Amino acid sequence: MRNFDNVKRIVIKIGTNTLTQDGQVDSKYVRQVAKQVAELLEQGKQVVIVSSGAIGMGKGQMDIAESVSNLKMRQALAAIGQPLLMQEYRKAFLTYGVKTAQVLLTAEVLDNRKTYLNLRNSIDTLLKMGVVPVLNENDSVSTDEIGTAFGDNDKLSALVASKIDADLLVMLSDIDAMYDKNPKKYKSAKPVKAVFEITDEIIKSAGNRGSKHGTGGMKTKIEAAKIASNSGCRIVIANGREKKVITKILDGQEIGTIFMPKRKLGNRKRWILNSAASGRINIDAGAIKAVRRRKSLLPSGIKSIEGTFKAGAVVMLNDEAKAVSNFSSEELQTLAGKHSTEIRKILGDKRRDVVAVPEDIVFVDY
Repeated sequence: MRNFDNVKRIVIKIGTNTLTQDGQVDSKYVRQVAKQVAELLEQGKQVVIVSSGAIGMGKGQMDIAESVSNLKMRQALAAIGQPLLMQEYRKAFLTYGVKTAQVLLTAEVLDNRKTYLNLRNSIDTLLKMGVVPVLNENDSVSTDEIGTAFGDNDKLSALVASKIDADLLVMLSDIDAMYDKNPKKYKSAKPVKAVFEITDEIIKSAGNRGSKHGTGGMKTKIEAAKIASNSGCRIVIANGREKKVITKILDGQEIGTIFMPKRKLGNRKRWILNSAASGRINIDAGAIKAVRRRKSLLPSGIKSIEGTFKAGAVVMLNDEAKAVSNFSSEELQTLAGKHSTEIRKILGDKRRDVVAVPEDIVFVDY
């Protein structure tokens, strides 16, 4: 369970409160991370870092002590702080002869199949060159409210781990582990060493945000673990301030909580599952039963369409599955309830005769 000898590709997520002290990036801590990562590279492993901290760096540069909630100001501070954050990583890693690269992401990049594949190819190339990519949400241009798209980079780290076929995701924060109950309320709370199934009860008991500075918490970490586990990736959540925490985790020590994957989806199905749905196709019970038996979705099973989307978009099928639709929302409005043999009569000879094929349908439940 905690034997990581055969692990090749690792994603390490470092939270804001782990990375900083008194509102500034802790340079000594970054050097400690760099040293541990350099040792992993010497063992032939590949490492990607997902790092928070840009807004905090921007605040320090501008001598702003109070918290900032204004979106435009936070975007500006992120633009100021991001190069400073990268400078810290660059200096620390060069101490050990390791080069770094900056990669900034938005949710839109990961949702779009073409840009996602370009991202995957770029990261693959960097890793083969022995470079450590440092990823962060592109807060300066993100269309979502900062922190909501990826949840203090918890979700981002899981999406990255899933999309680059990482073997292990290490999430370092100010949270020691997942507990069997709220340790702030119950002195008898005990850390959970291993989780084999992420149930609704576990998600509910996780609560909301953890610390007052970061936007993440145990809830976002558990949701992230669920995303990463669909790729067969193991996840360890641990206190990032534990001495040599990365080395200890890779050595198999029982630090924090390990989440074991329950299923491993193929790359395309993972992209479908983790992409934001552009709309919704409401289908009848017979159609749901058919697609669960790995049958194609036919227009005869469609009851109604919600939203506006193009052909090739990822959509919800009721609340149970996501699929890539072969038709636009406008076309589906015309086809709903009709027999599949009528598709080409209505839309033309070169169109497919099913709404979605089994390879493009993935159920959101385990």
